Amino acid sequence: MTHAVHADRIGLASWPAGSLICGEGVHAAGDDHVFMGLALDEARAAASAGEVPVGAVVVARDGRVIGRGHNRVLALGDPTAHAECLAIREAAAATGGRLEGATLYVTLEPCPMCAGAAVLARLSRVVFGCDDPKSGAGRSLFTILCDPRLNHRCRVSHGVRAEEAAALLAEFFRTLRSTER
Repeated sequence: MTHAVHADRIGLASWPAGSLICGEGVHAAGDDHVFMGLALDEARAAASAGEVPVGAVVVARDGRVIGRGHNRVLALGDPTAHAECLAIREAAAATGGRLEGATLYVTLEPCPMCAGAAVLARLSRVVFGCDDPKSGAGRSLFTILCDPRLNHRCRVSHGVRAEEAAALLAEFFRTLRSTER
């Protein structure tokens, strides 16, 4: 099934950027812009290290950043070292466990593994920048984050600073392809 067909089938194809996919938001739109900026900083750190430029931050209900991460798959030799998982691990260590009331900001739509981690961590909300039509589990291919069959669901917003996030990814892969020739 193509992305467009799936998105249309589940009613998301025509939703504008910044739309709330399920539930209501916790932070104001201005906060989303600021916190996504921190996630973009993490993505830039990943790119500087030669990793796919994805960054994430976890923000507590009171607005404190309690977890940060950027892709470190190559550096750690760990296929699970995605930005979201690293940020969630740091936040869980800081709070002693589950992350009710917290929001995950990530530059790229989470993959199924990271979406599952967000659900299991009991994050209240996930905000992502650009869609991932090849492995997105927030709205593109799957809707794990707010699947009604699960015992916890995250509120989801998308499209926050999407152009910046997409530009980082595009430049990274353009450079990677040019050096591989």
